[in-house]
Amino acid sequence: MTRRFAFLAAAALISAPAAAQQVTFMTGPQGGSWIPLGGALKGMWEKAIPGLHIQQTPGAGISNVRGVDEGKAQIGFANSSTTVDGLEGRAPYPKKVTKVCQLANLYPQYFQVVALANAGVNSFADMKGKSVTTQARGNTGELLTALALKMSGLSYESLSKINFNSYTESVGLMKDGHAQVFTLGTTAPASAVMDLASARDVKLVPVDDKTMNELKKMNPGYNRLIIKAGTYPKQDKDVPVIGYSTHVVVACDLPENTAYQMVKTMAGNVDGMAAVVKPIAGITPKDMALDIGVPFHKGAAKYYKEVGAM
Repeated sequence: MTRRFAFLAAAALISAPAAAQQVTFMTGPQGGSWIPLGGALKGMWEKAIPGLHIQQTPGAGISNVRGVDEGKAQIGFANSSTTVDGLEGRAPYPKKVTKVCQLANLYPQYFQVVALANAGVNSFADMKGKSVTTQARGNTGELLTALALKMSGLSYESLSKINFNSYTESVGLMKDGHAQVFTLGTTAPASAVMDLASARDVKLVPVDDKTMNELKKMNPGYNRLIIKAGTYPKQDKDVPVIGYSTHVVVACDLPENTAYQMVKTMAGNVDGMAAVVKPIAGITPKDMALDIGVPFHKGAAKYYKEVGAM
């Protein structure tokens, strides 16, 4: 009898489902690429990791890092530059971020300053007295807008109006002529800018060398990137812009095996991610494991070492 009971107990244990693990994944603003990419990753991860359930919520670069640090989420998209700000305890973070670990780098992001062609905006300094629409407060694009203005001797008070909106709302304001400049940090081409360019003549405003050098000195997470001619309608020349990397961060106390399986799944599904965000195409584990100054989660590091990427 005892032996039969032991056998039944063992059989039940073998057939028992994996312990459920509920996590929250903070993605991005409405109309951006992080929400659909988050949906693709949620599907991949839940399929590959038994018992994992992911609740996806909108977010933004800075608020996602804070959310993970404060335990409100376990996974988040972030930007290399502002995550480094968090680790250093620089504004707009109220204190140093200590519970956020690196999972994987994904692709470059471009800070785009898009002006109506007839607005007379050819430099950041020309935004003075204009109506500007940017991303919600706490978003990397909004932070960079304030920084770019400051480095040109301006502030939000120097503008005729500053609007904090979703991409969709910003495009609406630009189409109606209620804003002359739209700033956003995302991929290039950005679907929001393509949508706007289908209705209005627009141009990209280049970053000047002085602003770029000052930014780079302040935070090595920023780089000068080029948006190639022809990326947008009527864009006839290359435009230099402020760039940084999109990466995935996780809570440092996320179970090691969960983080390991997440990275392994991403590395095995590059085409699936690239179908949502084109610049991810061709990414390798070595690219994912690039050191950007954010400590790696031990589960991620274990995978990267196994495949010789670290």
